[in-house]
Amino acid sequence: MQQLSPTRRLAAAAMMAGLLFAVQVAMAALPNIELVSLLVAAFAVVFGRAALPGIFAFVLLEGVAYGFGSWWFCYLYVWPLLWAAARALRHLSGSALAFSVLLGLFGLMFGALCSLTYLVILGPAGGFAYFLSGIPFDLIHCAGNAAAGLLLWKPVVAGLGKASSLLRR
Repeated sequence: MQQLSPTRRLAAAAMMAGLLFAVQVAMAALPNIELVSLLVAAFAVVFGRAALPGIFAFVLLEGVAYGFGSWWFCYLYVWPLLWAAARALRHLSGSALAFSVLLGLFGLMFGALCSLTYLVILGPAGGFAYFLSGIPFDLIHCAGNAAAGLLLWKPVVAGLGKASSLLRR
């Protein structure tokens, strides 16, 4: 996506951020069942580095919409971490199973990754308590992400591939 004009890169980032935010809001009633993880991984595979501005714009939108609480700081590193993991596995992009495993592991580890923020803010006991209290939600997150990966990975990546080719016109 390096050959895109600055205007098209900005438009692509805005569309990615808007899609991430819209999907997050639409599924907010379902605890820890979300499609943001799937989209972040797919953006990483299809758009590469050009996905990062959209991901960070999504994080900013989350803070503006819901407040910049302590939970928000972990978003600054968990979504780029998922982006990096998906980018590293892009050679397996044709395998819904591989990305289902990645997404499931990410869902399972989400609470542990976010507990690092609380470790800094609340100390070891607070970070550990946060991690323990979130285990049931992490299990749901794992199952939801894995199922989303199995069912939706290939059509989402195919659709994003078409969108990427349209941006290049």
